[in-house]
Amino acid sequence: MKYFLPVVFIVFLVSRLTGQNLPENVEGKVSYVTTQNVYAKFKSTENIAKGDTLYAQVEGALIPGLIVQDISSISCVCIPLSGLKLSVGDQVFSKQKAVKSENNRNQNIVSASPVIVASQDSANPKKDQVKKRTQLITGNVSVASYLNFSDVSANSQRMKYTFSMVAQNIGNSKLSAETYITFAHKLNEWSEVQDDIFNGLKIYSLSVNYEFNKNNKIWLGRKINPRISNVGAIDGLQYELKAGSFTIGLVGGTRPDYRNYSFNSSLPQFGAYLGHDLYGKNGSMQTTVAFMDQMNSGSTDRRFAYLQHTNSLIRNLFFFGSVEVDLYNKTMNIATTTQDSIVHQDTTYPQDNSPHLSNLYLSLRYRPIRQISLTLSYSNRQNVIYYETYKDIVDRLLEAATVQGFILQINLQPVKLLTIGLNAGYRNSKNDPRPSKNLYGYLTYSRIPGVNVAATISATILETSYMSGKIFSLGLSRDLVPGKLSSGLSYRYVSYKFYSGETNLVQNMAEVNFSWRILKKLSCGLYYEGTFDPTSIFNRVYINITQRF
Repeated sequence: MKYFLPVVFIVFLVSRLTGQNLPENVEGKVSYVTTQNVYAKFKSTENIAKGDTLYAQVEGALIPGLIVQDISSISCVCIPLSGLKLSVGDQVFSKQKAVKSENNRNQNIVSASPVIVASQDSANPKKDQVKKRTQLITGNVSVASYLNFSDVSANSQRMKYTFSMVAQNIGNSKLSAETYITFAHKLNEWSEVQDDIFNGLKIYSLSVNYEFNKNNKIWLGRKINPRISNVGAIDGLQYELKAGSFTIGLVGGTRPDYRNYSFNSSLPQFGAYLGHDLYGKNGSMQTTVAFMDQMNSGSTDRRFAYLQHTNSLIRNLFFFGSVEVDLYNKTMNIATTTQDSIVHQDTTYPQDNSPHLSNLYLSLRYRPIRQISLTLSYSNRQNVIYYETYKDIVDRLLEAATVQGFILQINLQPVKLLTIGLNAGYRNSKNDPRPSKNLYGYLTYSRIPGVNVAATISATILETSYMSGKIFSLGLSRDLVPGKLSSGLSYRYVSYKFYSGETNLVQNMAEVNFSWRILKKLSCGLYYEGTFDPTSIFNRVYINITQRF
């Protein structure tokens, strides 16, 4: 019975909404992934410019995922934003621009912690225009197969089914809805799903929204709030009130279960946030302050404050910063006493409510001229501790040291169609015997004359606390049938040396992918990767069929 109502709700919406031919974001797919770059394919890149942000769909919402570094007629070479992992076949979106200008292209968001954006770009509000409620429906249904086979291990095949839909102003009313649901399982391995359906079924978003007027909104169901995305999904009620340039929000409900993402009434949470938006000639500034209290069976699990700030008011300069401060902390008491020749150790956890920094991320991007882009980011993070949920391992979590990291990115375009990039990273923790360092460089030529092939050569040098390595790669991509069929081919050489004395690892990796646009809204993708080392061969095949509506 608990699954009946959501299923009926989805079927009802689809039956009402399918068949609408309405505006939507430009959809593409990840066609190739390297250690530092992501390649995305589109029907056309006519409305995509270098420096634009491409968005990925995560838990039912669009979040900034890629920064476009170079483009061809139907593909983009991108740098992934920190904290987000994309795979071949994943969908990405380019937001339609109401006004295409250089200023708009400078308003991209760069973030280590994903910042979920609203379906309408808040950086370009339409002023002095009466809002007419019009039903807008976008969505897709996809089926994907992940096949792994080798000569040294058992074969396996995993199936994944996805349904995603955003329905704005249903029947031209004030009611809207959104959902993002996946179901995954391994063939001939149903025991986990039979034991608990939520081991396969993941409901990342399932909510309805009612807009009383332009300043008052309420959400019911599971939804990630754009203003407080770091909180994650909220099962319950969310209310938002706008007063001029300020936004006030209240949220109350529960957290998804931390084991299988199902509903869990024992994990209540509530909080509030205050946001401020400012729009200038060259860009915008947005600031949000939030306070959240999360519980487990009536006891405080985590209490924290969150500050997020984006600023692009200065031309060609963009800043993003986020800070999380825990307001409920415990410290481990390790005092020992001796009584009757017996040593007693006190391992209690006295409460400490003083502010404690748990996450800091700062990013500054500067583009002095069109051909040069410089980005510097800094992160400082510690383990986020839910004291009741993880009480059995709190001692180990408290001992974890702070991890600090720097990333410097430089991208150049000395001549047309040629892009050169350099990425250097440094990460350090007191628990690591040595810091982790990596250096990555690439060179991309978007269109080789005569063959119309895009080529990328890259090299990576990395060093961690337990190994050092080198990776060299060459990737080629081409449109076989413009707008219909495209393909890619790549080769990577990997060499890892382990400090522990283990045998060095040398691998040769080959990848082939095809993307076929069968009909206007029906597409298919095929991806193969083979890993060859001296003793074995590993093969991975990914097939995806997607129907948009």
